[in-house]
Amino acid sequence: MKCPNIIFLLTDNQRYNLMRCAGNPIIYTPYMDNLANQGMRFTNAFTTTPICAASRASLLTGLYERRHQFTFNTPPLRSEFTDISYPTLLRSAGYYTGFIGKFGIESNGKLLVENKKETLGKMFDVFDNFEHWGPNGYLVKQEDGSMKHLTDVTADKVVSFLHGRKQGKPFCLSVSFNAPHAQDNVPQQYFWPSSVDHLYQEVTIPNPANSSPDFFANLPDFLQQSLGRERWFWRFDGVEKFQQMMKGLYRMVSGVDTAIGRIRKEIKQLGLEDNTIIIFMSDHGMFYGERGLSDCWLLYEDCIRVPLIIFDPRLEETTNYGTLIEQMVLNLDIAPTILELAGLDVPKVTQGCSLVPLLTDCSQQTWRTDFCCEHLFDHPKIPKSEGIRTERWKYIQYFEQQPIYEELYDLKRDTQETTNLIDDIALVEETKHLRKRFSQLRQEAEGIQ
Repeated sequence: MKCPNIIFLLTDNQRYNLMRCAGNPIIYTPYMDNLANQGMRFTNAFTTTPICAASRASLLTGLYERRHQFTFNTPPLRSEFTDISYPTLLRSAGYYTGFIGKFGIESNGKLLVENKKETLGKMFDVFDNFEHWGPNGYLVKQEDGSMKHLTDVTADKVVSFLHGRKQGKPFCLSVSFNAPHAQDNVPQQYFWPSSVDHLYQEVTIPNPANSSPDFFANLPDFLQQSLGRERWFWRFDGVEKFQQMMKGLYRMVSGVDTAIGRIRKEIKQLGLEDNTIIIFMSDHGMFYGERGLSDCWLLYEDCIRVPLIIFDPRLEETTNYGTLIEQMVLNLDIAPTILELAGLDVPKVTQGCSLVPLLTDCSQQTWRTDFCCEHLFDHPKIPKSEGIRTERWKYIQYFEQQPIYEELYDLKRDTQETTNLIDDIALVEETKHLRKRFSQLRQEAEGIQ
């Protein structure tokens, strides 16, 4: 059987519901929606660690953060892990591999992989990493002196890769858009391509859940004083500012959507559409004012739940078109999925699960019903946390607080995680069970069997 081409499209900070097909009635995402209508959309997709560096290391390796041990301000991602990454294994098996965009395995502006030149040479034939933004932010100066938005530049580079690919070899291209990540160093925060200027001018974005001052006032002090609150003042501390920022965010997502449409058009024009699998995901979600906070880092649904769509044109239309898959899937699952789609064996140390069985039979009964989530970045204004997410419950512990601060949410009855049930006497046994199960999952995540 002919090996498929694979394109993995990744956005930055795009929450699970920032697509029209995911139930957002305002946002304009026709190409994401079309990809979902022609493929499979995973309605319960999660990142195990809601921060760029750690999540992207997990996407490459299929390992938990506490296993690969990489996030901001840590030592480089070790070769023992990059050697089992999907680009390395695909390239060694004969794939032409490329990376375009924000690599994200970085800290303080430095790319942090062990034995950098050798490692990147094993992973990619083409490595075009333009981390974050240049001196003009999201606007990139062109040779003729004009300015072009970074999202459009990314699409240009993808088109160039497709035209310059090595003939006679299957390819795997990883594309990482910076958008819709805010440009943190300037007041405007959100910048978008001029092609979407006209969108959202006459709409009003609804206020987020749990955003009242009373809700924030009831948060523990360590969350009230966190970096998430500081950044809330950058973006959401006023009615007009909220509307301005959210419309900017939405336009950035729509800008990526337009780029996806252009990429798919190019794939078709090159005659590659029948054998090119497209995977679309985000590295993590984000608060848009919920809880009086901004950014990611915490283990609530807003931060850990992400969009995921897989389009495999080789599948039967009745299997593929518009299918919704409800099983719980993770960022850890991307690497083993890509490997199996390419016909390669998945390393035994991989902690994620290939999603290929769900692509061929979405009624699979034997699937995970819980997972460990964690945020271990050492930052004075971001509290570390870890926990477990089941099909019904979310248990979180802020383990460096004295005493340990715990939260328990019934996701069946409280989808917005509004009411902390940790002191509910009726749930004592359930809480004990969740603590015990979390301890087991944490050991497994560490690689302890």
